[in-house]
Parts: sequence; structure tokens; C-alpha cells
Amino acid sequence: MRRPARHSRADLPPDSPELAGEGTPGHRDARDRFQNLDPYRVEREWRRYEGTAQRDLFRDLRVRFLRRHPTAGRWVVDVGSGPGRFLPYLGSPDAQRIALDLSVEMLRRTDFQGGISAHLVRGDGISPPLARSAFAAVAVIGNALGFAGPDAERFLESAESLVRPGGLLLLEVVAGAGERSRYLSRLAPRTLARLLRSPIRAVQLRADREGFLPEPARRPESGEFRRFDPAGLAAQFRLRGWQVREVVAVAPALGASPAAIEEARTDPKAWTHLLELEELIGHSPERWRSAAAVLLAFSAPSPPKTHD
Repeated sequence: MRRPARHSRADLPPDSPELAGEGTPGHRDARDRFQNLDPYRVEREWRRYEGTAQRDLFRDLRVRFLRRHPTAGRWVVDVGSGPGRFLPYLGSPDAQRIALDLSVEMLRRTDFQGGISAHLVRGDGISPPLARSAFAAVAVIGNALGFAGPDAERFLESAESLVRPGGLLLLEVVAGAGERSRYLSRLAPRTLARLLRSPIRAVQLRADREGFLPEPARRPESGEFRRFDPAGLAAQFRLRGWQVREVVAVAPALGASPAAIEEARTDPKAWTHLLELEELIGHSPERWRSAAAVLLAFSAPSPPKTHD
């Protein structure tokens, strides 16, 4: 694993995307806060997707999303990578991966299994020190866009500019406080686990018929955190010629129901069906606006074909 640093052109392999200037940082308070994270906070971030069945569910849904959008291109980048939780699932197995983050401590925590490694670059996602139009896949997974606050649009534009023609942009945004199924939430955990062994289409129809309950807000509304309307965001990309490949709300079925998720985790068939059910419900546009997390996949316009 390479030590985190501000890479110069010589620090990367000869065929790597050429580095550009860093520019001026944006939202200063948030930038300083993330840049100066201590090891304890970094460890907490790593464990955000470890240790409980609910965290496993949130992690597995994101991993499945990334695996549904492979790319054969050589260079991929995770912008605001944190400790690199999802970078191994970005791109093809032999892709050259870049983890870009403000925090040295986050980059130091980056550690992959199975022989996967990454080039570690300390930089700001608002003005990334990377060449434009150079990457087959660019991911912004987690709350990086939300925590950019007033600079979220600039952050998004910078990430979009890194994607090469025909490449992928994979985003996670926060829309609302989250929700969960009325039907599923009123079942006892063991009853629910048995139900999840059934065909999921029937479960989905019952969940849709009884509706959904909003989750309590997890953070106060303020200008410090940027929320997005996923449908509006998808429409903006379509107008610019991008293809919308997928939009899916994360965990709208069970939401924050730890006991039910723990029970489902004990049964491999119930767990597989739960993941499929969450995705089936999550693909419904009616679930996007209230979701605490929404994953979006876009394909950049391909260059026009030339004729000899």
C-alpha cells in the first residue's frame, strides 16, 4: 500500500491520468473538519458498515449496486473515498484505482484484501488534482456530496468532469430522512424472517398496498448539509445527454429495524430475499424522495462516430 501524499506527476505510473492543478478549496469549515480527522474518527467511519446486521445490509446494498455497473476501463477513482470501503468494487478486477480524500488518516486506513491496491491521493473533491475526462468510472459514495453543503454543486460538477466519454458516474445522495414499510414493521422478527423465504413479489405488493412510515430525522435541517431530489438530478443529467442507468433508494423496506434485520441475517435465503426486496422496492420512483440514501448510475455521452 502506498503512503498517502500529494502526488506529483512522477508519483503515478507513466500511463496514469495526468494531474492538474488543485485550485481553491471550497466550503472551508467542512473541508477543515474532514482534513483534520483523528484515527478514532476514521475507525468509526470504517465501522459504519461493520458489526451489525443493519450495517451489513447497508453495505451489501451498496456493493451490489457497484457490481451491477462494471467498466472495462483502466482508471477509476473514488472521490471522497474515506478509508476506501467501496473502492475494491469499482471497475474491473485489474483496474487502476485512485482513492482521493482530504484526510491523511482516512488514506492511511485504506487497506484492501485479495491483492487489490490503490494509488492514494490527498486532495479536495471540489477541485481534484486529476485530469478531466480521464476516468472510466468515477464514484462519490457516502455522504461526501451532502457534506459539501453550499459547494455541493461544484463538487458534483468536478466529479462529472473527470468521467471520460462513455464512462460511468456513480453517486450517492441524501433525499430525506428515510422510511420503512408499514406492513413489514408490524411483523414480529421471526415471522418476518419466515415471510422473507417467500417469493418477494408478493411481499412487495403487500408492502406497497399498506404504504410506508417516515423515519425520524437524523440531522437538523440547515444549509450545512445538501440534500438532492433524485428524480430532478436524473432529469438534469438526461438533458445534458447522459444515460440514466439506475436510480435506487437504499433500504426502504425495513429501514432502521435492527431486530428484524438481525433475524433475517440468520437465514441465508431470507437474507438474499431481503436484499432483492429492498432493491425491488428501492427502484420505485415513489421511494426516492424520502430515502435517506439514493444510489444513481449515469453513463457519459459517447463521442460521435466518425466515418471514413
